[in-house]
Amino acid sequence: MDQAGSRHYPDKPGKVYLFGTCLIDLFCPDAGVNAVKLLEREGIEVHFPADQTCCGQPAHSSGFPEQARAVALAQLRLFPEPWPVIVPSGSCAGTMRHHYPEMFADDPRLQAEAAALGDRVFELTEFLVHVARVDLADRGAPTRIALHTSCAARREMGTHLHGRSLLAQLADVEVIIHEHEAECCGFGGTFSLKHPAISSAMAGDKVDALQETGAQTFVSADCGCMLSLNHTLQKRGDGFQGQHLATFLWQRTSGEGGQP
Repeated sequence: MDQAGSRHYPDKPGKVYLFGTCLIDLFCPDAGVNAVKLLEREGIEVHFPADQTCCGQPAHSSGFPEQARAVALAQLRLFPEPWPVIVPSGSCAGTMRHHYPEMFADDPRLQAEAAALGDRVFELTEFLVHVARVDLADRGAPTRIALHTSCAARREMGTHLHGRSLLAQLADVEVIIHEHEAECCGFGGTFSLKHPAISSAMAGDKVDALQETGAQTFVSADCGCMLSLNHTLQKRGDGFQGQHLATFLWQRTSGEGGQP
């Protein structure tokens, strides 16, 4: 839905909100911390509303509209200042930007609030490319990586384009395109719980494609996909593991330890 050139991007702001997502909060806190570091390095003050929870996507995609509305409603009033809302997940950002207005279609006042919030929602890599306009300097050793892009994030937020743009700035990082890049990894939120056998088969196909590239690691801008693929790799006893793109970018450009 959002492709480069189809959305108006503002000048770089002095302050932003961070919507951390429930998966980052519970399983990948380093990705949230590194997202903050990337933003603060650009001179941006980051505010994190403590009462934020899930974006509501699991209930929405599972066919529970009232439960999704309740979760979404709890997020609507958390960002009162007119600052951008940065989300380090393309699927969560897509839910807030595109689906919140749909959830409140029967209430003009709430729908207007949801649409106004959606206009301020930016996926992290989108914001870094088009608003902060970062200029990254690579400080890591030469490496070969594969990029996994969430299927929802590709369709709704164009994150595959933004991720490629950022990685292309890293002089010693070779990005290898794998055969199943545009396909779903099988996570799909509650899909992996409702259809575990199908989900595992899809993840297996994706992992096969990643391993066949000969890359040293893979990166993803969505924690759900990353966790699913890493779990599949762990079950196989493979040391090959992926990172959230925010963590990879920070490690490569900050000189801190741990970069591939």
